Amino acid sequence: MSMEYCEKDMPHVLAVDDNIIDRKLVEKLLKTSSCRVTVVENAMRALEYLGLKENQQQSQFNGEGAKVNMIITDYSMPGMTGYELLHKIKESSMLKDVPVVIMSLENIPNRISECLEKRAEGFLLKPVKLAYVKKLRYKLAKF
Repeated sequence: MSMEYCEKDMPHVLAVDDNIIDRKLVEKLLKTSSCRVTVVENAMRALEYLGLKENQQQSQFNGEGAKVNMIITDYSMPGMTGYELLHKIKESSMLKDVPVVIMSLENIPNRISECLEKRAEGFLLKPVKLAYVKKLRYKLAKF
Protein backbone atom coordinates (compact mmCIF):
# COMPACT_ATOMS: atom_id res chain seq x y z
CA MET A 1 0.00 0.00 0.00
CA SER A 2 1.50 3.33 -1.00
CA MET A 3 1.90 6.23 1.44
CA GLU A 4 -0.15 8.45 -0.89
CA TYR A 5 -3.08 6.04 -0.77
CA CYS A 6 -2.98 5.89 3.03
CA GLU A 7 -2.88 9.66 3.35
CA LYS A 8 -5.89 10.10 1.04
CA ASP A 9 -7.90 7.80 3.32
CA MET A 10 -7.09 9.83 6.43
CA PRO A 11 -9.57 12.46 7.60
CA HIS A 12 -8.53 15.96 6.50
CA VAL A 13 -8.54 18.60 9.25
CA LEU A 14 -8.16 22.35 8.70
CA ALA A 15 -6.43 23.92 11.73
CA VAL A 16 -6.77 27.70 12.16
CA ASP A 17 -4.71 29.62 14.71
CA ASP A 18 -2.85 32.93 14.65
CA ASN A 19 -0.21 31.66 17.11
CA ILE A 20 2.49 29.67 15.30
CA ILE A 21 3.37 27.59 18.38
CA ASP A 22 -0.27 26.56 18.89
CA ARG A 23 -0.61 25.84 15.15
CA LYS A 24 2.45 23.57 15.19
CA LEU A 25 1.27 21.78 18.34
CA VAL A 26 -2.21 21.10 16.95
CA GLU A 27 -0.74 20.02 13.61
CA LYS A 28 1.61 17.56 15.33
CA LEU A 29 -1.13 16.12 17.56
CA LEU A 30 -3.49 15.67 14.61
CA LYS A 31 -0.80 13.99 12.50
CA THR A 32 0.04 11.71 15.43
CA SER A 33 -3.67 10.78 15.45
CA SER A 34 -3.58 9.77 11.75
CA CYS A 35 -5.10 12.90 10.26
CA ARG A 36 -4.08 14.89 7.21
CA VAL A 37 -3.68 18.49 8.33
CA THR A 38 -3.74 21.84 6.61
CA VAL A 39 -2.82 24.82 8.77
CA VAL A 40 -3.67 28.48 8.18
CA GLU A 41 -2.95 31.52 10.30
CA ASN A 42 -6.36 33.23 10.37
CA ALA A 43 -10.06 32.87 9.65
CA MET A 44 -9.90 34.79 6.36
CA ARG A 45 -7.29 32.33 5.03
CA ALA A 46 -9.50 29.47 6.19
CA LEU A 47 -12.46 30.88 4.24
CA GLU A 48 -10.26 31.27 1.16
CA TYR A 49 -8.98 27.71 1.52
CA LEU A 50 -12.55 26.43 1.81
CA GLY A 51 -13.58 28.44 -1.25
CA LEU A 52 -15.92 30.63 0.76
CA LYS A 53 -15.56 34.36 0.37
CA GLU A 54 -16.34 36.57 3.37
CA ASN A 55 -19.65 37.84 1.97
CA GLN A 56 -20.82 34.54 0.40
CA GLN A 57 -22.88 31.74 1.83
CA GLN A 58 -22.13 29.30 -0.98
CA SER A 59 -18.82 27.53 -1.24
CA GLN A 60 -17.20 27.40 -4.64
CA PHE A 61 -16.13 23.76 -5.00
CA ASN A 62 -15.02 24.18 -8.61
CA GLY A 63 -11.42 23.39 -7.79
CA GLU A 64 -11.03 26.41 -5.52
CA GLY A 65 -12.51 25.03 -2.31
CA ALA A 66 -10.86 22.19 -0.46
CA LYS A 67 -12.73 19.27 1.10
CA VAL A 68 -12.14 18.95 4.83
CA ASN A 69 -13.66 16.58 7.36
CA MET A 70 -13.24 18.87 10.36
CA ILE A 71 -12.14 22.40 11.23
CA ILE A 72 -10.38 23.19 14.49
CA THR A 73 -10.00 26.90 15.17
CA ASP A 74 -8.76 29.26 17.84
CA TYR A 75 -11.46 31.51 19.29
CA SER A 76 -9.42 34.71 19.69
CA MET A 77 -7.80 35.85 16.44
CA PRO A 78 -7.36 39.29 14.90
CA GLY A 79 -9.64 40.24 12.02
CA MET A 80 -12.23 37.50 12.47
CA THR A 81 -12.71 35.36 15.56
CA GLY A 82 -13.15 31.61 15.54
CA TYR A 83 -16.75 32.22 16.63
CA GLU A 84 -17.36 34.35 13.54
CA LEU A 85 -15.70 31.68 11.38
CA LEU A 86 -17.99 29.07 12.94
CA HIS A 87 -21.00 31.26 12.13
CA LYS A 88 -19.93 31.66 8.48
CA ILE A 89 -19.35 27.93 8.07
CA LYS A 90 -22.71 27.01 9.59
CA GLU A 91 -24.45 29.58 7.32
CA SER A 92 -22.91 28.00 4.21
CA SER A 93 -25.11 25.44 2.49
CA MET A 94 -22.03 23.49 1.34
CA LEU A 95 -20.07 23.59 4.62
CA LYS A 96 -22.76 23.58 7.32
CA ASP A 97 -22.28 19.87 8.08
CA VAL A 98 -18.50 20.12 8.55
CA PRO A 99 -17.79 19.75 12.29
CA VAL A 100 -16.05 22.77 13.84
CA VAL A 101 -14.14 22.60 17.12
CA ILE A 102 -13.22 25.82 18.92
CA MET A 103 -10.05 26.17 21.06
CA SER A 104 -9.29 28.87 23.61
CA LEU A 105 -6.87 29.69 26.40
CA GLU A 106 -9.76 31.29 28.29
CA ASN A 107 -12.32 29.19 30.14
CA ILE A 108 -15.31 31.52 29.80
CA PRO A 109 -18.60 29.62 30.28
CA ASN A 110 -20.69 32.12 28.25
CA ARG A 111 -18.26 31.88 25.33
CA ILE A 112 -18.34 28.08 25.44
CA SER A 113 -22.17 28.08 25.55
CA GLU A 114 -22.40 30.50 22.60
CA CYS A 115 -20.14 28.32 20.49
CA LEU A 116 -22.04 25.14 21.31
CA GLU A 117 -25.37 26.89 20.61
CA LYS A 118 -24.01 27.81 17.15
CA ARG A 119 -23.41 24.07 16.60
CA ALA A 120 -19.71 23.83 17.38
CA GLU A 121 -18.78 20.17 17.67
CA GLY A 122 -16.76 20.90 20.79
CA PHE A 123 -14.76 23.43 22.76
CA LEU A 124 -11.18 22.66 23.84
CA LEU A 125 -9.06 24.52 26.36
CA LYS A 126 -5.46 25.23 25.38
CA PRO A 127 -2.94 23.84 25.53
CA VAL A 128 -4.57 21.08 23.50
CA LYS A 129 -3.65 17.62 24.73
CA LEU A 130 -3.23 14.40 22.76
CA ALA A 131 -6.13 12.79 24.67
CA TYR A 132 -8.49 15.54 23.36
CA VAL A 133 -7.27 15.06 19.82
CA LYS A 134 -7.74 11.29 20.04
CA LYS A 135 -11.37 11.87 21.07
CA LEU A 136 -11.82 14.17 18.07
CA ARG A 137 -10.25 11.55 15.82
CA TYR A 138 -12.74 8.99 17.12
CA LYS A 139 -15.61 11.37 16.31
CA LEU A 140 -14.18 11.87 12.82
CA ALA A 141 -14.54 8.17 12.17
CA LYS A 142 -18.31 8.66 12.50
CA PHE A 143 -18.51 11.39 9.82
